[in-house]
Amino acid sequence: MIICAPNVLTAEELSAIHSELRGAPFIDGATTAGWSAREVKKNLQVDISTESYAKLQEIVRTAFLRSAMLQMATLPSATTQALFNRYDVGMTYGPHVDAPVMGGIGNAVRSDIAITVFLSDPKTYDGGDLVVDANGMDCGFKLDAGSAIAYPANSLHHVSPVTRGARYAAVIWVQSQVRDAGKRELLWDLDNAKRQIFSREGKSATFDAVSKSHANLLRMWADV
Repeated sequence: MIICAPNVLTAEELSAIHSELRGAPFIDGATTAGWSAREVKKNLQVDISTESYAKLQEIVRTAFLRSAMLQMATLPSATTQALFNRYDVGMTYGPHVDAPVMGGIGNAVRSDIAITVFLSDPKTYDGGDLVVDANGMDCGFKLDAGSAIAYPANSLHHVSPVTRGARYAAVIWVQSQVRDAGKRELLWDLDNAKRQIFSREGKSATFDAVSKSHANLLRMWADV
């Protein structure tokens, strides 16, 4: 399941992020990649040991927790810290699958879902599409600044080379309360269905039946 969520960041948050990024120290992005992904990761990342990073991380974390769509889609139980990437002209991230577990003892997170938050206006750069392999078909995404995409972290994906401008994005990984992607999609569909029923007919018998099924399936499947 791939979900695109518009306006995850407000205009004020985007402005604050851009201001912070202008003075933030960047390091080689390959330092946070696994041994095989390191061969194809050609980008820069904000140094996580800096004050700039702490400010950026707090803005993105707050926005993620506020987004009802992302909360519904991912059912998070834990997240990694965000990484803030910059792709200048010629930079790219070749095909790869994200590490299944991130962090270490005491703070390990299973990477069920990856979330990319686009930080650059797509008109300011060429290339830089996020391309996700969905059942053998490449699907490219280049969203508006402030929008986010949630996609399976176990999918093969890449960032196409930037040919003009600079592409900035934040990436976080989510461990879901429901490990199985098919079950998460079913819960997503039921949650949307009950909201549509409620908007048409209020708290009806149909709404109550769907709501009960959604709640009991989540209760059955949640690993908390």
